Amino acid sequence: MTELIRLALKLDLKGLLVKPSSNVAIQAFRAFFVGGIAFIADASVLWFLSLTGIHYLICAAFSFTIGVIVNYALSIKFVFIEKAPIGKSGEFAVYVVVSLVGLGLTLVLMWFFTEIVGLFYMVSKGIAALLAFAWNFTIRKVTLYRKG
Repeated sequence: MTELIRLALKLDLKGLLVKPSSNVAIQAFRAFFVGGIAFIADASVLWFLSLTGIHYLICAAFSFTIGVIVNYALSIKFVFIEKAPIGKSGEFAVYVVVSLVGLGLTLVLMWFFTEIVGLFYMVSKGIAALLAFAWNFTIRKVTLYRKG
């Protein structure tokens, strides 16, 4: 955490976002940043698809897929310097399985916050995305990108 704070105080954007780092706090910061970009892609597709009249949960499943692709591409480039010990195809397979659990979590939470609590589905998406982010980062770090 101290390295993250030091880089933030120095406004070292290269160190915060680009330079390879095995520091978990920096990786979590980057994952949050990358997740934000993926969320923008995901939420944008959700919004535009929902304008067609398709049910919001169907739109959410499709848009989540777009978000996962964006997240994967950016995560392997900027977040995790550790290589998965199972090769690229195995890495992507585990990434997809973890993401599918994240999708299930997202859909259940969106349904709950929209249908039961009464929130606008895009607000529900934001809440669900934060919880899915925590799940995805933690499980990926533990299963795929742990040190030795």
